[in-house]
Amino acid sequence: MASERVEMRKRQMQVHQEAAASVLQTQHGMGNTPSNASNACCFCWCCCCSCSCLTVRAEEDERIKKNTYERRAEELANCDDSPKPILEDAMTWTMSFERLMKSSAGRGCFRQFLRTEFSEENMMFWLACEELKKETNKTVVEEKVRQIYEDFISILSPKEVSLDSRVRDVINKNMLEPTSHTFEDAQHQIYTLMQRDSYPRYMNSTAYADLLQDLAEQPPVTEP
Repeated sequence: MASERVEMRKRQMQVHQEAAASVLQTQHGMGNTPSNASNACCFCWCCCCSCSCLTVRAEEDERIKKNTYERRAEELANCDDSPKPILEDAMTWTMSFERLMKSSAGRGCFRQFLRTEFSEENMMFWLACEELKKETNKTVVEEKVRQIYEDFISILSPKEVSLDSRVRDVINKNMLEPTSHTFEDAQHQIYTLMQRDSYPRYMNSTAYADLLQDLAEQPPVTEP
């Protein structure tokens, strides 16, 4: 009885292999795209776990990871190139979060602090929305909206920002007709999040205290 079950299993495997080979041969003859061929290969899930579609997917995942790393490195470099603050300006940041965010140097220093808390994407998203609102070209607006969505809204993005379901529903509706204000509600929510959570911690951090001390110890700039 056991030997009969083994023989039956072998015949089933052979039938699956022949069926998969037949599907692949037919679709290649019809000139199907590689993506369709990949799907057809997955028909043989029971006996072809090492099929080529898995290799293609692994290569694609590696390419995405590489591109993400390269873009991340570029973004960090741009952050470090932000204007250097002066003592008088830095001391006013304690007055309000709005005062900090209006300062280019303040945004740069705050962004570096957010990086240490692994929440730099909040500032990146806010800045991207600010740039989007300045754009008037419809084609460029649509492309920027798509890019912002992929970078910060998509659940597949490593830089996804934290938004509630209501705001996500608003975004999904706005994506049907993208404008420069597509992410307005989301930008406000992230701004409030930074103001409520990250800003107080930055004001009480050693990073901000050390910045003030370093600026205070710098010699005054004398005009020629």
